[in-house]
Amino acid sequence: MSKKIKRIGVMTSGGDAPGMNAAIRAVVRACAYYQVECVGFYSGYSGMIEGKYEELNARSVRNIINRGGTFLRSARSAEFKTKEGRAKAAAQLEKAKIDAMVLIGGDGTFRGGQLFCNEHNIPVIGVPGTIDNDIFGTSYTIGYDTALNTVLSAVDKIRDTASSHDRLFFIEVMGRDAGFIALNTGIGAGAEEILIPEEDLGIDRLLNSLEKSRRSGKTSSIVIVSEGDKTGKNVFELADYVKKNLPYYDSKVTVLGHIQRGGSPTCFDRVLASRLSVKAVELLLDNKKNLMVGIKNEEIVTCPLDDVIKGKPSINKDLIRISEILSI
Repeated sequence: MSKKIKRIGVMTSGGDAPGMNAAIRAVVRACAYYQVECVGFYSGYSGMIEGKYEELNARSVRNIINRGGTFLRSARSAEFKTKEGRAKAAAQLEKAKIDAMVLIGGDGTFRGGQLFCNEHNIPVIGVPGTIDNDIFGTSYTIGYDTALNTVLSAVDKIRDTASSHDRLFFIEVMGRDAGFIALNTGIGAGAEEILIPEEDLGIDRLLNSLEKSRRSGKTSSIVIVSEGDKTGKNVFELADYVKKNLPYYDSKVTVLGHIQRGGSPTCFDRVLASRLSVKAVELLLDNKKNLMVGIKNEEIVTCPLDDVIKGKPSINKDLIRISEILSI
């Protein structure tokens, strides 16, 4: 017989993403709406193990929807990867009388949550929060849209300098082993070349493309490089190699880094976070578990955590085709 859910915990884990606060807010207020108690755990799984939590109500989360980062803070926990660590976390949840958990994070968060649910029979629902958009089972993750706009703004500014000084800029963006940020911002910013892990174009093709651009009259170029791309050992070596082979280019490198994780979330991310998190609470109240909520074709969907962990999101091949056409 299913246990009646009276008290739900919420936490953020892994890398922070703009919109996580909006997600926490939605969980807390959905709990208040359905007359369920809500508890926020600090610092992800580490906070669960250490019993670092706080009672939350509708007023606890006022004025946070516009803030980047996560007020519950985030962390990665090596201890939670062990059976002993997960047992400690389960004991803390029992002590705090937590019936179920909403986990906001990425694939590492969901992998830990699935193990936790299976070992201790504590219902968990995952909400995808990562700027990389590299989660199977959803078209968009919380924070991705904000990161795109942050990158786009930075590239637009760099292009001003590139065109003023006839320079070739290599701009490295985040994404880990996925090229979603690079591909979309590359098209949006009008980059001449986009290097992503999913498409190994090779150094010779890059040189030929840049040479062709130069002959066609382009005096400056932007190359967007996903951090997981293997065209060069790293973006700096790649830029040096191009400079040696195409000496007429004044090659520069910009690594945008963690600036992509910060900032006030866009309207899209705030709405997405709100929709997914309300659904997460409703699923728990409906005695569902071991699922992730996502969005596809503007509809909220669910996906088993096992599929989320094993699956790999695919890059949009049509966007690759479009990027090649527009880089002429």
